[in-house]
Amino acid sequence: MKMKKIINSKSEKFLTKYLNNPSPTGFESEGQKLWLEYIKPYVDEYITDNYGSVAGIINPGKDYKVVIEAHADEISWFVHYITKDGFIYLQRNGGSDHMIAPSKRVNIYTEKGIVKAVFGWPAIHTRHKKEDTPSLKNIFLDCGCSSKEEVEKLGVHVGCVVTFEDEFITLNKNKYVGRALDNRVGGFMIAEVTRLLKENKVNLPFSLYIVNSVQEEIGLRGAQMIAHKIKPDLALVTDVCHDTNTPLIDKIENGDLKSGLGPVLTYGPAVQNNFLKQIMDTAKSEKIPFQRAVVSRSTGTDTDAFAYSNEGVTSALISLPLRYMHTTVEMAHKDDVENCIRLIYSVLQNIKSGHDYRYIK
Repeated sequence: MKMKKIINSKSEKFLTKYLNNPSPTGFESEGQKLWLEYIKPYVDEYITDNYGSVAGIINPGKDYKVVIEAHADEISWFVHYITKDGFIYLQRNGGSDHMIAPSKRVNIYTEKGIVKAVFGWPAIHTRHKKEDTPSLKNIFLDCGCSSKEEVEKLGVHVGCVVTFEDEFITLNKNKYVGRALDNRVGGFMIAEVTRLLKENKVNLPFSLYIVNSVQEEIGLRGAQMIAHKIKPDLALVTDVCHDTNTPLIDKIENGDLKSGLGPVLTYGPAVQNNFLKQIMDTAKSEKIPFQRAVVSRSTGTDTDAFAYSNEGVTSALISLPLRYMHTTVEMAHKDDVENCIRLIYSVLQNIKSGHDYRYIK
């Protein structure tokens, strides 16, 4: 039986606006305002913290507190050094990929507004027989200036943030493509869960915190802060993982995961096994397809931050398979997005207030 579609034209319009709005690590506030505006009709109240993480709350004041979470920030660059000839060298802000930089168009954010620039690269005719590989030491920006003074007149200085210009598109009617699907598509998914809870008049027996954290890309920092502020009993985190069914990826090293086959559920030390089993049982009962993955130490997501916060928080991870992570053409299957939303929504309705997930009682 074909499941009813969740994503409608209004929500897809929000997704497009949300993804096209830059939200670099440490500078997420404009994107957070867009996200908060979208969820406000569906929550009772909201909280923020000093660094910009936001949590909408349904049923505030209950003893038992549950979190669903995504992170709001995207990888970017910092202006690091401006040469006397007006070329700009950069430092990473998060895990930006130097290999994809040459010939990309970018936006530099200044107090005077956005300054356009491009990543320059020597023409094929002029390169040495042994070609240089792009690296932080040799990629540079050209904003059309011939001196450092000219660059500075535009408002560009050390510390300005730079993002790629590429925007959101849909391919073949079922693939979402763009920069920063990692992990603003997760913020979209938990926002859609919030909408469904409101529209379907679901009465939850606990306080639900819908959390969009900042600064994940540089070490899960936003989640660490907001976890201590909320002190939840349970945390269900969503992020992206690798679709390993594209060329040049070793499945022996990275596992076998594929877009279109459903959300990915992860086994690992930070993932509480009793909660994970409940999620899998829910997926099976609701006939939601899912895939399995393993991690050896940490998940590398905000799951770790929540799990090891306070005195230990029961946590689990639902991941969206993603092609080409940390590029400008990150790609996710619309069916997987729908099924992630459906699974989170279903799991929340199976959580009992005060349930004890401990292994040993």
